[in-house]
Amino acid sequence: MRLIIVSGLSGSGKSIALNMLEDLGWFCTDNIPAGLLNTFISHAVQRPGGLYAKLAVGLDARNDPLEIADIPQLLQGLRRSGIQSELIYLSAEPETLLRRYGETRRRHPLAREGLDLRGAIAEELRLLDPLTDGADLVIDTTRSSVHQLREQIRARVEPRSTGRLSIMFESFGYKHGIPGGADFVFDARTLPNPYWVPALQAQTGRDPAVIAFLEAEPEFHALLQDMITFIERRIPLYQNTNRAYLTVAVGCTGGQHRSVCLVERLAQHFKQAYPDVVARHSSLDRKD
Repeated sequence: MRLIIVSGLSGSGKSIALNMLEDLGWFCTDNIPAGLLNTFISHAVQRPGGLYAKLAVGLDARNDPLEIADIPQLLQGLRRSGIQSELIYLSAEPETLLRRYGETRRRHPLAREGLDLRGAIAEELRLLDPLTDGADLVIDTTRSSVHQLREQIRARVEPRSTGRLSIMFESFGYKHGIPGGADFVFDARTLPNPYWVPALQAQTGRDPAVIAFLEAEPEFHALLQDMITFIERRIPLYQNTNRAYLTVAVGCTGGQHRSVCLVERLAQHFKQAYPDVVARHSSLDRKD
């Protein structure tokens, strides 16, 4: 049996993540009271057949704070009993959440008299804080579309096998902000920028001409090797502590050339030893 608890801030995409898992064949249920979670899991484990072989449960802040705080400890106990258990936490910047609520005109689940939307978001952050520390994977959806979030769940969460570390290398542009949830962040802005070569400006780090431009620079290879050495030394530490996910972000100014090329090379290198490797380019689909 594999269990995933999906939690996070209202408006950050929790329902989208659960819907994607359901489309992939998971048994999904939302808003079970945290105090009944252990009972429900016991029922799922004891039921014969494969109905609950892949179980995803949505959990939000409308629970007793003490019961929310107990979730990471509950998952540790399940892992010790042999149940593959993960906690995925979705977040977004407060201004993004305010905009999304303004567009949908939905009511925040914690909204009440005397507490405006911004205050409800702050209260939710406080209540769910114990889950952020205990999360196996944090996904920041501030700059993600619905499609991008669904693809990230499909590519990263669904295929992960028992005992295997899922590694994501993500390129980004510093002008758009550092992606949340990254375990390690590397800066590629010291490398020569293909953007200033007119023939390369509209291309990306996936295109042969840009790759050739960067690979002609000794500093590109030196930086790539430094990152490989750093990551290779730390992967065993993640595995020894039963971490399920590792996220490595690489940034350049716009997230179009240098960071993209480096992420492609990193993914290519680590796929040789680790099957569950995903490359993501968070800035390539942006229009600004």
